Amino acid sequence: MKPAAARQGIISLKIKDAASLYNAYMPYLKHGGLFVSTAQQYSLGDEVVLLVTLAEETERLSVVGKVAWISPPGAQGNRVQGVGVHFNESKDAEVARNRIENILAGTLTSERATHTM
Repeated sequence: MKPAAARQGIISLKIKDAASLYNAYMPYLKHGGLFVSTAQQYSLGDEVVLLVTLAEETERLSVVGKVAWISPPGAQGNRVQGVGVHFNESKDAEVARNRIENILAGTLTSERATHTM
């Protein structure tokens, strides 16, 4: 049986503040990543283009990644439905990760729960 081809999607995401960014950021992924609340169905490995606007910034970042986490509807622990997107290794992803980590400076070692862990 031949595996199904990975789908591609485009997700526009506006993160309104540092607390929301903390909940969405996935620093434990090699190149970083973001959790996106969505009812759209994705499979692990699907390629996604994230169009991200961070907090007070006006410039929108475009980052390509792959779905690495899925929280289905009704997930255990009242988790938000959506997908975690692992950034691909690229200059755009590096820029996005640096911007995110600058905004979250000092909070990345917090023990507060996020949308994924």
